[in-house]
Amino acid sequence: MKPLSAKIAGVTESATIAISNKAKAMQRHGIDVISLSIGEPDFATPQHITDACIDALKRGETHYAPSNGIPELTGAIADKITKENKFLCTPQQVIVACGAKDAIYETCEAVLNPGDETVILTPAWVSYEPCILIAGGKPVFHAINEKTFQLDDSLLEKVNKKTKMIIVNSPSNPTGAVFDRTSLQLVADICTDNDIYAMSDEIYEKMIYGREHLSLAAIGDMHQRTITINGFSKAYAMTGWRLGYAVGPKEIIAEMSKVQQHSVSQATTFAMWGGVAALKGDQSCVEQMRQEFDKRRKYVIGELKAMGYDTAPAEGAFYAFVKVNGDDMEVASRWLDKGHVAATPGSAFYAPGWIRLSYAASMEKLKEAMDRIRKIGD
Repeated sequence: MKPLSAKIAGVTESATIAISNKAKAMQRHGIDVISLSIGEPDFATPQHITDACIDALKRGETHYAPSNGIPELTGAIADKITKENKFLCTPQQVIVACGAKDAIYETCEAVLNPGDETVILTPAWVSYEPCILIAGGKPVFHAINEKTFQLDDSLLEKVNKKTKMIIVNSPSNPTGAVFDRTSLQLVADICTDNDIYAMSDEIYEKMIYGREHLSLAAIGDMHQRTITINGFSKAYAMTGWRLGYAVGPKEIIAEMSKVQQHSVSQATTFAMWGGVAALKGDQSCVEQMRQEFDKRRKYVIGELKAMGYDTAPAEGAFYAFVKVNGDDMEVASRWLDKGHVAATPGSAFYAPGWIRLSYAASMEKLKEAMDRIRKIGD
């Protein structure tokens, strides 16, 4: 048999999904596992959104739609970006994808040539590197300041003539940190001075606590060289809908559209009508979820600190990023095997010595999980 793709063989499976699968397997065998390993809101999708999808199905919205998205949704996204994110966007600058992850993959395919370097700011989400590698690019890692969880001039050391793009994720998965204007301005200056692109993953923008979200594309002329990634999974509890989007310069969106046309074709037609309802409907559901996450955040961070753990700022998203003693892989395995609490080792996010806990779970489960971790320790 001829060998399979060496490129794909070099890509590791998602650590977050692997841990989640192990936890689910234990649960199927009757083990009471509390899974805090995956980033999925535990709320139901708001009713007005599911109703819009059902209505779309009933009126026959089950056929092909424009590849970049139905006009009602691309228009709603453009309006949302212009009003909320504070940089001008037209429907022609929008592509609706099968989740934010799909939009990230399409961005890498559209922007990168073989050998082009992309700077990943670590700790970082697990799928940036594989998307870069699949597109033929080269990932370059830069660790942010572990004390401030902000950027400094050391970022310049990772930029050279081969650099094509910098990836920004704020609020961050896994740390929960939110980049301030100074950090984003540094990225903007570097991109402008070196004529490189930025991809700004803002999927957690609605899950933010005591801070203000700032879009990278809203700084100066960065809208001309930034691909902003967002979606519906986190803010509207629509993970299974697989509905995300990217906003960027028309020439980049056009190239992303080619990738989409020859792969997934389009996002699901009736799901897009749910997206329209999400953006145009009552936003109180988002605020209610945010407030509940905030309560859980305060509880979990407080409990972890009482146990003697240091944590990242937890200013956004729904993760507690915890500094542990010893090998994070061993600690996470012990928490799962002995305490039946599933968490993701920081090594999966290029941050050995840390563990990510999701507090997207009921307060009852979080209290039990904290009790189990307290008994085990690290």
